[in-house]
Amino acid sequence: MDKEIEENVRSVLGRMRASSVAGGRNPDDTKLLVAVKNRRPELIEEVLSAGVKLVGENRVQEMLAKMESVDGDVEWNFIGHLQRNKVKQVVGVVSLIHSVDSRRLALEIDRRAEQSGVVQPLLLQVNVAGEESKYGLEPKGVKQLLEDLADCEGIEVLGLSTIAPLVKDPQEVRWVFRELRELGKRLEGAVEGFVCRELSMGMTNDFEVAIEEGSTIVRVGTAVFGPVQ
Repeated sequence: MDKEIEENVRSVLGRMRASSVAGGRNPDDTKLLVAVKNRRPELIEEVLSAGVKLVGENRVQEMLAKMESVDGDVEWNFIGHLQRNKVKQVVGVVSLIHSVDSRRLALEIDRRAEQSGVVQPLLLQVNVAGEESKYGLEPKGVKQLLEDLADCEGIEVLGLSTIAPLVKDPQEVRWVFRELRELGKRLEGAVEGFVCRELSMGMTNDFEVAIEEGSTIVRVGTAVFGPVQ
């Protein structure tokens, strides 16, 4: 086993626990998802050997290929931008889609899920910081979308996700994570039946701040594997 990956996983989990304590939270309330974009199957297996079961991929074709190659107890999530013409390949295959950013995409997932006789859990991706380079719903549009999806039987909206701007000091993006958490709380009170169980926010450069602000899933790649070779 690659001791460096094992040690990196242990280090990340330790930092996660410390951040939970600093934020007055239960460390068990935040899960580590290892982002495996551009990582070889054997490296993913090292992560599984280190005790992490939750992995996320950004590209549909890469994910499907890795699913064929990776041995071990693994739970796949899709974390990248999902095109509608790829929905059929993802629905019922992953335990969670983190990146639903439009009504049309959500309805296509619902349609495919109903055809397959499954219920697909998903998160609505919100562009909290308003970056033009990032996908995601405007915060003010999330309530309407939740209401539009209320009668869909093929999907279950478990919560929200966001990606903060890349900055040197993660304290500068603390507000992004706080805004998403507060949005989730407001929506629980405003949309009948909606419970914001999951907040997918925080990556290698800012996951500690995200946890302090309420993240339930952090997506970490570089801190586990090192830079892509």
